[in-house]
Amino acid sequence: MSATSKIENPRILIVTPEITYLPAGMGNMVQRMSAKAGGLADVSASLVSALFALGADVHVALPNYRRMFHGDVFNLHEKQLRMYHEVLPHSNIHLAEDRIFYYRERVYSDSSDEAMRIALTFQREVINHIVPQVRPDLIHCNDWMTALLPGMARRRGIKSLFTVHNIHTRQVTLAQIEETGIDAAEFWMNLYFTGNPNGYDHARSNVLVDLLTSGIFAAHYINTVSPRFLWEIVEGWHSVVPDSVRSELRHKYAAGCATGVLNAPDASYNPASDDALVQPFTAADFSSGKAANKRALQRELQLIEDPDAAIFFWPSRLDPVQKGPQLFTEILHQLVSDYWDRNLQVVVVANGPHERYFHHIVQEFGLHERVVIVDFDERLSRLSYAGSDYMVMPSLFEPCGLPQMTAPLYGTLPVVHSTGGLYDTIRPLDVDHSTGNGFRFDHYSPDSLRWAIDRAMDFHALPQDLREREIGRIMRESLLEFSHEKVAKNYIAIYEEMLARPLVEKEAGKKAKESSDKAKRRSSI
Repeated sequence: MSATSKIENPRILIVTPEITYLPAGMGNMVQRMSAKAGGLADVSASLVSALFALGADVHVALPNYRRMFHGDVFNLHEKQLRMYHEVLPHSNIHLAEDRIFYYRERVYSDSSDEAMRIALTFQREVINHIVPQVRPDLIHCNDWMTALLPGMARRRGIKSLFTVHNIHTRQVTLAQIEETGIDAAEFWMNLYFTGNPNGYDHARSNVLVDLLTSGIFAAHYINTVSPRFLWEIVEGWHSVVPDSVRSELRHKYAAGCATGVLNAPDASYNPASDDALVQPFTAADFSSGKAANKRALQRELQLIEDPDAAIFFWPSRLDPVQKGPQLFTEILHQLVSDYWDRNLQVVVVANGPHERYFHHIVQEFGLHERVVIVDFDERLSRLSYAGSDYMVMPSLFEPCGLPQMTAPLYGTLPVVHSTGGLYDTIRPLDVDHSTGNGFRFDHYSPDSLRWAIDRAMDFHALPQDLREREIGRIMRESLLEFSHEKVAKNYIAIYEEMLARPLVEKEAGKKAKESSDKAKRRSSI
């Protein structure tokens, strides 16, 4: 790439509190930099990798989770430890340095106060050290933990994209922000206050800053993690969405500065290579593969061993506020009773406040061989995706959701409520026209969920060749539709629109793609 194209190539800084992997060419120790709590880590990793493969000038800011990044870093010789810290700042990876990150064993904290300290400290390091060093043309921020950055960016004339992954927010005073070491006086007018700030001095200690709303308010462009969820918020759905968040999203939407970009499942969710399965499979040989995994699942959970039994899998946390487990327990006993002769089975691999109701129903009606509730376990969850026939996700609201995209990759058809990301990704199955990929119900009620499950059981009663035709088609289509490459392309399109110029020259991008393709071929050998 010529010197001229390097100057013209805009510099992108992605700020994220979590990530799963980084491209090998980006700097030292990238193979060890993994800190994941949810889908944000996967999206961040895929986006950085796609930008890097295209030859874009992409930089990443994340906390220096020493213990998570390098478990034996404390046993390194002093000279090696010094080299570990000296090399990284000269790469495209920029670590926020503070002891609050060094000894952590997971990304987020159960303590609200500690979570706030971590978020403010991270942003302090980004604002005071990383942004001046990188001098980005665009900063991509994620959720409330990075929500002060768009206000700073707007003040300094830097474009910012703010991604809303969840509707959770926090509130804090300017005084608390500044006590962390952030000079909020520089950009306080770009923050969203819960009341009239009436000047900086009054606002500093008397009016709270709403973090998530501030990120939305100050960013040049925002996106939610599904188009439907953005529309639902704008239209006034979901009372759980804070009024301030709804109001600012509406403003951005009306101004043409908001869109929805779906996430995608972690690339490790692939039945052809998932080592949690007793027998891997693809769309070409899924029949025997799913049968083997169903048999293993039934044996491990002591369910009735019946290859023809329909297994319904619940993968999400048992949270009655969002995920709708109460809809399932309301119909559970009658559902199993009505399909007793067909051995309908339910597998719940999840934790949450509603799990006691599942246990009570199993105990009360003696359903141990047909309904099983176990604590979440990654291996068992993956085996359940492979060994089940249907996946149940009746969420009241869903910013994006990943299980409904993961399940069809394993030939397990989703049963979902028509909301948010579930609506965007699951289309009603039409066997006659060979379209759709699952079962959707419109009204949030136990009866509507039961109706959708009955439709799944109707499908289960069809001739085997018809079912296999549709399941194979859905697996093939899902592999293409639910990919991180597609997600990254959508974000890149937003960057280019915001900057009104391409991220890289076409020739440089072509060469980078060829290099990436070669790397992919090597990794698959």
